[in-house]
Amino acid sequence: MTIRNTLRDHGQRYRPRMACLKKAEKVLLEMQDPKSGVKSQPQRLVITTIPHAITGEDIVFRPVLLWSEARGLGSMLVALGFVYPLQDHKRLLLKPDASLYRFQVINYMSWSKHTSTNPNTCTCAAAIYLAKRNIRKKGILEMHEQEQYNRLHKWMNHKWDFIVMQAKEQYRAAKERKKPDRVVFDCQERAYWVVHRPPPGTVSAMDYGLDRRIDPNTDEMIFTQQSIMRPRVKSSVSIGALVKYSATYNSHDPFLSKCLPSNPWHTDDVTYWTLNMPNVETPTKMRVERWTFSFGELLSDPRGRDDFRRFLKKEFSGENLAFWEGCEDLKWGTAATMREKAEQIYKTFLARGAPRWINIDGKTMEITVNGLKHPHRYVLDAAQTHIYMLMKKDSYGRYMKSQVFKDTLKKAICPEETECQEPAAQPQSHRPPAAGAGGASQDGRQRTCRHHAGHEQTQQAQMMALRKMEIHTVLLN
Repeated sequence: MTIRNTLRDHGQRYRPRMACLKKAEKVLLEMQDPKSGVKSQPQRLVITTIPHAITGEDIVFRPVLLWSEARGLGSMLVALGFVYPLQDHKRLLLKPDASLYRFQVINYMSWSKHTSTNPNTCTCAAAIYLAKRNIRKKGILEMHEQEQYNRLHKWMNHKWDFIVMQAKEQYRAAKERKKPDRVVFDCQERAYWVVHRPPPGTVSAMDYGLDRRIDPNTDEMIFTQQSIMRPRVKSSVSIGALVKYSATYNSHDPFLSKCLPSNPWHTDDVTYWTLNMPNVETPTKMRVERWTFSFGELLSDPRGRDDFRRFLKKEFSGENLAFWEGCEDLKWGTAATMREKAEQIYKTFLARGAPRWINIDGKTMEITVNGLKHPHRYVLDAAQTHIYMLMKKDSYGRYMKSQVFKDTLKKAICPEETECQEPAAQPQSHRPPAAGAGGASQDGRQRTCRHHAGHEQTQQAQMMALRKMEIHTVLLN
């Protein structure tokens, strides 16, 4: 039988939390420095004078910190119990006004005194505190305190007499103190238990979740190893996407289909390269068909981008494509002209009253303008992505239905397949040709052409068979 240790190992498993508390304690000691710390003075509270009290303004408006940083630091110290409020003890927030606060003593720091490795010690101290409050309030406690008091009484019934005796002794000793000291001691103890035994429905800064029985890094390593071997997407979905992609680009793959009019690598005809030049006046039908696959295909083709630019000019939104092209030029251009290009893009598209101002949201504009103070290659990525998605969702769909695209598709040419050209004529030999040599030469040229055509068909058949074998292997796996 294995007996598990139920003690909280604050020294090993919770070292980050302990380090945070120790750093906060050092900050608190610096704030209590008589020369450079927060100035404290006696403050009047109802009918009692509280010594060494400070206000929220004293903590927030420190010259060594910004206002937001000082307020965040002060709120963290209050939430962790290093600074406690004297008036509204239930709200562990720092108010930047004349609200009174006080530094917690070392005995009631968040990681000392009752926060020992023994949970029974902390529970016993909480029971003594509730019993003492029950004596002081004459049995009238708050609802959550009464429920906790009854639960502890039932659980620790075997030593409840000892707890009540300790509570009475502490209550009697507190009555013998002076009233300011008694009020300060009560506030210190109450502030500690508000942090470590918060009321229901409140968020505790000391809550770190359940104790872990195993090392979380071990599970993470196992999960990582399994994730490497297991795909994130289902096989049916990924295979379907591969089949769809292959079916879409089948006619545009030179390994799977013929090049029209002919493959310039197999023949001496360069018509294919001439018809598919980047800025050709009349594109081919297959090239125009490729623009319909995705918006990225349209922008990646210089001829398609020119056609899309003509459409945007008719809709008076050509500045979107111009801005996207400027961002691409900045991203892939030389480093020497990077700052100059960034300033030119800002003056043309982003500045107030710019000649080609683009419409982007305020948050993206703020991020972009702040980044242009120190420009780099990717400083306009947020604005470029916004404009890209705007053109993809809005302009691209209307371009596919526009008359500009229809006219381009109507004018597009579809080259016919050409026969294999004859090879260059060989220099004639000085010897006289033998009988029947002319017919043999003609037959040789025909056999060479048929050999080239048969070799090309064999290569295509082999590639198709290889693709089918790969898809079949993936389906079996």
